[in-house]
Amino acid sequence: MHFYAMSFSHVNPKGQPGMVDVGAKDVTLREAVAEARVFLPEQVLRNAQKGEILTPKGPVFQTAIIAGIQAAKKTWDLIPLCHPIALERCFVDIQLENNEAKVVVRVACHHRTGVEMEALTAASVAALTIYDMCKALSHDIVIREIRLLEKTGGKSDYHATGEKRA
Repeated sequence: MHFYAMSFSHVNPKGQPGMVDVGAKDVTLREAVAEARVFLPEQVLRNAQKGEILTPKGPVFQTAIIAGIQAAKKTWDLIPLCHPIALERCFVDIQLENNEAKVVVRVACHHRTGVEMEALTAASVAALTIYDMCKALSHDIVIREIRLLEKTGGKSDYHATGEKRA
């Protein structure tokens, strides 16, 4: 047996990539929470009004929320070997915290495989949308981190250490 086949679920005994067979797994409620943080320089923050950034392209956070939801629904189309999943719930929340936009995504569905990639993809695309909509104001915007905060409902649960549970 090839070394990779023993170590990774997406590799077959010949060492070739393949989609994991989830057919024998139980259908359970799978949930995941991910976050992205986007540093916003002063030139961008000057356009903040009531928790939203307004630019000639429109309301930044509202647009980023829609982009994040669309991305979550299309994760299987973007990330090789991800299963197509019909999400039952996807919420994207974006808040200003000092000089950062904090993007938090919560997704859930009943399925045989987890939804952490959907949450992470949604957070990533929402952060990229913030960058895209604000880049005319400044290119000093920095997407600082994208990370999984928690996942539940599969073989093992995960909760990021040091993070308050959502």
